[in-house]
Amino acid sequence: MGMSVRTGMDALPESCVSMILSFTSPAEACRLSLVSSTFLSAAESDVLWARFLPPNHAGIISGSAAPVEFSSKKELFLRLCDRPLLVDGGRKSFKLERSAGTVSFILSARELSIKWSDDPTHWIWKTLPESRFKEVAELRTIDRIEIEGSIETKALSPHTLYGAHLIFKVSDSAFGLDLMPFETSVEMGNWVRPGTARLQCPDQRKRCLESLLYANRSEMLRKHWETERDSRGGKAPGEREDGWMEVELGEFFIGEVGDGDGDGDGEVKMSLKQVKGYQLKGGLVVEGIEVRPKSPVH
Repeated sequence: MGMSVRTGMDALPESCVSMILSFTSPAEACRLSLVSSTFLSAAESDVLWARFLPPNHAGIISGSAAPVEFSSKKELFLRLCDRPLLVDGGRKSFKLERSAGTVSFILSARELSIKWSDDPTHWIWKTLPESRFKEVAELRTIDRIEIEGSIETKALSPHTLYGAHLIFKVSDSAFGLDLMPFETSVEMGNWVRPGTARLQCPDQRKRCLESLLYANRSEMLRKHWETERDSRGGKAPGEREDGWMEVELGEFFIGEVGDGDGDGDGEVKMSLKQVKGYQLKGGLVVEGIEVRPKSPVH
């Protein structure tokens, strides 16, 4: 008579409840842990949080630049959400998004292909205390910019819409970066999405200086800029929480990895270029390209 009878979901074994919760999201699992003691226990289990971690998380952790300590799979998950992990010799930064457990990466400047970056008359490599990476690339002077990066789609989260963002700064002595739009693209297999982006917007003081230096040529380039921006909708730069600037290079969707439809296999290529106009430019500081989720698709 004194024994309570459990009914419904609460009567299921903890391992079964853990499996059911694994079909939700990390955020939903935490909310459901308030339902009962069985749900609470299941929501803390390694069985559940192992499902929320990416399949290749062991390999990622083993490639970390610093040891990763954890006592449970949930603690590891939260660790990867709270503090980005430097991996692959410190050339990439890895992080999980807390609510859905989706993966994001930042590819450092050293991980990118930056044309003529090995020529110190055009680019120099330097250390900045505010950068998460050992080195950043700073443009001294050049007339053509070509920056490319790539990442394997199997390293990313399936059924997820991603955005690729160039992370950069513009020095106080920068020049030539705001006269013409930059061409951007994101490519997967035969699928290519082109676009345009701005790294700087002209201000009044610079316009006066440029009118003296470049006269009619500057005006011609600016008219070309306006035409391109109006017809193709160039992306505008924005400030990040970490103090850097970013501009979106494009977006892409990762399907089911290994399903053979081309969405989840292979690699994604991202680029920012300015190869027209032959206008000298300098003062661009490149930290890397971030590939992060825009929204999960269920």
